Amino acid sequence: MSVTIKQISELCGVSRGTVDRVLNNRGKVKPQTEQKVREVAQKLGYKPNMAGKALAARKRDLVIGVVLAARGNAFFDDVLEGIRGAGRELSDYGVSVNVHTMKGYDVNQQCKLIREIGRNVNALIVNPINDPKVASEINRLTECGVCVITLNTDIEGTQRLCYVGSDYILGGETAGGMLGLLTQGQAQVGIVTGSIKILGHNQRITGFRNIIRKKYPNIKVADIQQTNDDDDQAFIKTEEMLRIHPEIDTIFIVAAGVMGVCRAAQKFHPNNDMTIVCFDKTPSSEQMLKAGIVKAIVCQQPFTQGNKAVHLAYDYLVSGKKPGQDSFFMKSEIKIEENL
Repeated sequence: MSVTIKQISELCGVSRGTVDRVLNNRGKVKPQTEQKVREVAQKLGYKPNMAGKALAARKRDLVIGVVLAARGNAFFDDVLEGIRGAGRELSDYGVSVNVHTMKGYDVNQQCKLIREIGRNVNALIVNPINDPKVASEINRLTECGVCVITLNTDIEGTQRLCYVGSDYILGGETAGGMLGLLTQGQAQVGIVTGSIKILGHNQRITGFRNIIRKKYPNIKVADIQQTNDDDDQAFIKTEEMLRIHPEIDTIFIVAAGVMGVCRAAQKFHPNNDMTIVCFDKTPSSEQMLKAGIVKAIVCQQPFTQGNKAVHLAYDYLVSGKKPGQDSFFMKSEIKIEENL
């Protein structure tokens, strides 16, 4: 005999409406009450009526909001295509996907977008700035029953449902291994990152340092610069770095700004005698790889990231069941000129 919401409500001493809100992630419920309801439901073996939930989902509009720091960053073109593709696939089920983009990593701007969009969505997908203010906005939404999924980069200190994206530590280790092979373990490295506000960028640098410390003690980091994922800033910061540190013969590009970095590198090393490894196959990085300026690219399946995040949000809204894992990592792929 199947367990009913009424039975759970009687055992927990709360209304059926409260149990329904907890099990279907609708509305604000005290954390201790939610925990009690979920524990009792799990103990009794409660299973949602999937057919009924799918039918209910068809009868009501579901809105999935998306906030991405994607403007001016070509990497996110494929992420957005994956998101929009999933939106088209789910449109027959009454799902609409509303995408909002921003440029750079302005904490207050992202908080404002999350607040404004969060009022009118059932789920929010966001590539968050790793800042307590952003974490607070995410937690406020989850407490109000909005499902939040972090995409492409994660954030510390939140109650987000899950993360979809790259394993940044592994990506950094992969880049470190590639540079070790390309330089035969002898290099003076300039690191050009996007922003210290982005957890994933920091994790890539951590992974890179892990590998060179463990396997390549003669690879030294001479300097680290931030570009805010902007080509113009990347050119200025790289040019300054190479002027101050003429010993740098290798560059590790952690995020976007590949064209700007390469322009500056060409100014100081016009014979392509500098070793450069970057992330993400974009028109710029592909062009630089074909020209022999970039030696290798580490890729992270951007289309799949966007597509999977939307489907995970929908599945959760329909079933009320959390995904089977906390993080969904994309497989890294190395591109060189011969397999581009």
